[in-house]
Amino acid sequence: MHASWQQWLNRPGVEMSTDLVTAVPASDSPNRSVALTDYSIISITGPDAHKFLQGQLSCDLAGVDREGQLPGAHCNIKGHMHSLYEVIAAGEERYWLRIRTDMAEDALTLLKKYIIFSKAEAELETELLGIGLIGPDSQRLSQTYTPQTGASCNLSQSISEIWLPADQLEATLDALQSEAPLATRNDWELAGVEAAIPELFPATREAFIPQMVNLQVFEGVSFTKGCYTGQEIVTRLQHRGQLKRPMYLAEVESSQPILPGTELASEAKPSVGKIVRAAKAGDNLYRVLAVIIKDQAEQQTIHLESTEGPSLKLSQLPYELDPRLFESKR
Repeated sequence: MHASWQQWLNRPGVEMSTDLVTAVPASDSPNRSVALTDYSIISITGPDAHKFLQGQLSCDLAGVDREGQLPGAHCNIKGHMHSLYEVIAAGEERYWLRIRTDMAEDALTLLKKYIIFSKAEAELETELLGIGLIGPDSQRLSQTYTPQTGASCNLSQSISEIWLPADQLEATLDALQSEAPLATRNDWELAGVEAAIPELFPATREAFIPQMVNLQVFEGVSFTKGCYTGQEIVTRLQHRGQLKRPMYLAEVESSQPILPGTELASEAKPSVGKIVRAAKAGDNLYRVLAVIIKDQAEQQTIHLESTEGPSLKLSQLPYELDPRLFESKR
């Protein structure tokens, strides 16, 4: 964890575990700030930055330029996601790729494999730090408190991020606390799960194609922009195939932590899907995102790991999926 985070978080009532905030002073504020100590930025800079990313990622860089940010996957040639970014327009000929820190080195290696023929550079930015914002005013707060040398992005109506140089972290956080006091890392994960925003972890690298985790809902997949790595498989599913493993929102009771990549089972099949993302929602209660075989999810009880494991209770997603994804096109 960066020294600037260590210094700022060393205060009464804040508890840490493996560099994540696990406890904070109580607050009834509807808006909260979160230390994104487990995320990093990879910068792509140079005259060919736009062109390079357009040919590698699943999102349309024109949309990134227009909206300020979009999610985007870097797929392998079989269309499975190797890396999942929030792609941020950070200035002229400059993009920031926000990614989990434990995914960053492998992601950077893959980017550098393809960037050698471009007038662009890829670099891990160790002096850029992230603040998460959750709550009804998160977008306003991100716009208000992002310094000119930083960038903000909105993941949903109630989830935003600020990315800024390390030397501006303390002043920005101090100013935020009156409107958005510190929350735990689990609060951030729970907000993301409830918004059904996908995430990729080392245990799920190359396990899913973009539509399996509903990335198209967030404009994280373009079906019109042209070629990118894995595009043929992703587009074929959209126009000629049938999505048989979508992502679901669910609750499950468990006395043990639920980890991404955990296998799922039904009485009919020993392997029917995987946990995408999980967050604690109460004593022995978790909310999870899970990719599950559709007919199994609709016809069977789904369990963690085996039929002897806890059962999932499926919930309504906070958005609608295009029904044509599930129609046979043959």
